[in-house]
Amino acid sequence: MRYAIVDIETTGGVSQNGGITEVAVIIHDGTQITDTYQTLINPGRAIPGFITGLTGISNEMVEGAPFFHEIAEDLLLLLKDKVFVAHNVNFDFNFLHLEFQNVGLNFTVPKLCTVKLSRKIFPGVRSYSLGSICSYLGIQITDRHRAYGDALATAHLFTLICERDQDHVVHKSLHKNSGETFLPPHISKEKYDALPKKPGIYYFYDKNNQVIYVGKAINIQSRFKGHFTGKNKTDLKTDIYDVSYELAGSEFLALLLEALEIKRLWPKYNRSQKVKSVSWGVYQYEDGQGYIRFQVSKLLKGHKPLVSFVSHAEAWSYLLAGVASFNLCPKLSGIQKTPRACYDHPIGRCQGACAGEESSVLYNLKAKNWIDSIFNNSGQLLIKEEGRHPQEKAAILFEGGILKAYGFIDSQADIHNLEDLSGYLKSVKPVNETHHILQSFLSRKKMDMVLVKENLLGDTPLDQNYC
Repeated sequence: MRYAIVDIETTGGVSQNGGITEVAVIIHDGTQITDTYQTLINPGRAIPGFITGLTGISNEMVEGAPFFHEIAEDLLLLLKDKVFVAHNVNFDFNFLHLEFQNVGLNFTVPKLCTVKLSRKIFPGVRSYSLGSICSYLGIQITDRHRAYGDALATAHLFTLICERDQDHVVHKSLHKNSGETFLPPHISKEKYDALPKKPGIYYFYDKNNQVIYVGKAINIQSRFKGHFTGKNKTDLKTDIYDVSYELAGSEFLALLLEALEIKRLWPKYNRSQKVKSVSWGVYQYEDGQGYIRFQVSKLLKGHKPLVSFVSHAEAWSYLLAGVASFNLCPKLSGIQKTPRACYDHPIGRCQGACAGEESSVLYNLKAKNWIDSIFNNSGQLLIKEEGRHPQEKAAILFEGGILKAYGFIDSQADIHNLEDLSGYLKSVKPVNETHHILQSFLSRKKMDMVLVKENLLGDTPLDQNYC
């Protein structure tokens, strides 16, 4: 078997936004080097000053160099029928794959990562960066951060890996179903396998043990894999050195915990995400006959909605639930567009406000009851969700529509009031985003299943979904 040990230099860290400035390939037969190739490449864009400072490759150096399409066929022929090997292999592979794709060439070869191989063959090293592992093994790197110098050092590293590979790690890693090709270079298969397939939040850490990303998932292990398959973010993949998690029991609590932790930690990669903005609301107005009407609309400047949402679908679902729970007319609520009475009137689901058969006074009492329930900000809401295992439940407490506390209790615990929950609930700092998560959650539930009141539980044990 022959291996193509590759290193490239680029104008930036992400393949979609960068270009290749240099490529080096060293052919290896598993024992020794058999051939080499290197060339500068004109990336077709300016090289940032800090990249020149790192690699020494300037705009003047690549001005007369070939463009990628000029060397693409020769390079593909060199890489064909070989195993693609690199240190942090996905970085080099993704750049080359995109460049080949841009010139209409199919580039599909098996891959090996010398970071992952080094972790298995040389366990316990402080760092597996190319500089650190080569220093540990006594491999000298000439022309650091130049393609040929780094490729040559990687080739010497690969030689030592093959010499000390008593457990056939290289062969196992090449196995089609090894399941490790998507993993970030600093995350082991064992670490990935230990991730739960349950709802919760997860944390990504950099080499300094700082949290760089917080996410939520219904299946943490599956979501972790999703970050690094398909069109992944190469910079996140190379920056992650560790992962941890906290089980939540349900997607709803996971969403809330994610919002709390992002607000608390404000990690690097969460910062770059587009923040969902509140842009839809449910509005009320009174028509010429004195009936209170409702309407879903984009947020209107100078007009305050009864309740706001991040999407039309959430606002619409919330309106539908309110109309059904408070026996309101779908036509007067903007749900049914008809010149006559609503379609619910003939079948008895509407009392006839749309046909003048229910007075505005009686109808408005029902409408105001719904409005009061929305604006009952002094009340508290306790929601019960699934726990982290079958023997427990999650108790999630809101006050004024904002998450106040949460905790986990035994499914058989005898809970009748808030005092009984005092030893279970963990108080949290108020985060406004939890209000919108709650509204989205309630928009999918029947409103008559929710009671918002000062005396939270009364004599009702915590064996119902909403208290």
